[in-house]
Amino acid sequence: MKRTKIVDIFGPEAPVGSEVSVKGWVRTRRGNKHVQFVALNDGSTIKNLQIVFDMAQFDDEQLKPVTTGSAIHVTGVLVESMGKGQSVEVQATTLEIYGTADPETYPLQKKGHTLEFLREKAHLRPRTNTFGAVLRVRSALAFAIHKFFQERGFFYLHTPLITASDCEGAGAMFQVTTLPLNDLPKTENGEIDYSADFFGKQAALTVSGQLEGELGATALGAIYTFGPTFRAENSNTPRHLAEFWMIEPEVAFNDITDNMQLAEDFIKYCVKYALDNCRDDIEFLASMYDKDLVERLESVLKDEFVRLAYTEGIEILEKSGKKFEFPVYWGADLSSEHERYLVEEHFKRPVILTDYPKEIKAFYMKQNEDGKTVRAMDVLFPQIGEIIGGSEREESYEKLLARIEELEIPMKDMWWYLDTRRFGTVPHSGFGLGFERLVLFVTGMTNIRDVIPFPRTPGNAEF
Repeated sequence: MKRTKIVDIFGPEAPVGSEVSVKGWVRTRRGNKHVQFVALNDGSTIKNLQIVFDMAQFDDEQLKPVTTGSAIHVTGVLVESMGKGQSVEVQATTLEIYGTADPETYPLQKKGHTLEFLREKAHLRPRTNTFGAVLRVRSALAFAIHKFFQERGFFYLHTPLITASDCEGAGAMFQVTTLPLNDLPKTENGEIDYSADFFGKQAALTVSGQLEGELGATALGAIYTFGPTFRAENSNTPRHLAEFWMIEPEVAFNDITDNMQLAEDFIKYCVKYALDNCRDDIEFLASMYDKDLVERLESVLKDEFVRLAYTEGIEILEKSGKKFEFPVYWGADLSSEHERYLVEEHFKRPVILTDYPKEIKAFYMKQNEDGKTVRAMDVLFPQIGEIIGGSEREESYEKLLARIEELEIPMKDMWWYLDTRRFGTVPHSGFGLGFERLVLFVTGMTNIRDVIPFPRTPGNAEF
């Protein structure tokens, strides 16, 4: 008999009155000598399916291995449930046990584990209600991202994970090498000789696919990347990971206004998709962690995002009368507390902050006429702060070259990037969205380590 997923059993075409075959993991078991009730979950939905064992047909020895965490296969008749908490249940006729879970050693035997404890059990935590819900939402959002861009004629571009350039100029990169670490070859002046390395030069894991994405956009018109990125920052905050996923669209002929609209349309599409397709999971997470979650998600769809110049934002913060941990002044790189004040207290809706001082932004951003600011944009969200960062890119060869020389960026790493400005340059724009920050917002979780299956942070690469 073909297996029926539990999500389909609770669907509109549930085969009530017919025999079904279900497989999954036991969440709980309770009952007496006459009847036993097992809550079964197969990962397809937040909902557990109640399996009813009439003990006149089963003996105690058959059900003894059926403990929390064990994997079983049950066939039986799907009937309307007379009990509370479920619309249907299965009256079991056969039982097959795939795998047992010793109650004395299974780490998830009890309920109410803290999120900190579950991070230490990353190999098992997807079996909990919380992480099952988070991972289903994450999967749906990943699909929504591809759907959004594909429906609008963007091409999915795979940019390299191994690179010789540092897009952001931060320098916090994981080095990739085949050189023997206990006997590194050296040049005459005592520096590491990378000519003997696999790529013949120093290489690292990418911090961003943006620069390569620009190459794609100036050929295909509109592209997006969606892949892992890596930053070797020794940071243990709830907002940082060493390995995370980025979405980076780049569009030829788009200016900063087009870029802002694309960002707003994109993020609203993703939030709506999650609400439409993951309602049960989101409502469960709201009930457990954030009672305002659904209302906050729906408010994002309802309101148009505020467009606000950085200079005006600084003025609002200076006049707020609020005491911030970090000082506010023109030229400061805004912290999360500043961003959240603008969004949550002043405007009470998402804000797109534009026209930042050029000194605090990347070299590739287009300079404004004032010579002090660039056409940068950050999308600021409640609870999160910055969720998207982007800009109109500098298309002038002369201006881009001058900025590279001003910041003393090695020309050997930038010649290919400058070629896009030498040959058929065009205005173009793009942005980057940290996928985990989007999942954080949609799920209402508060620590970024809880929205990726296996978090990579300083000192943690166990699983």
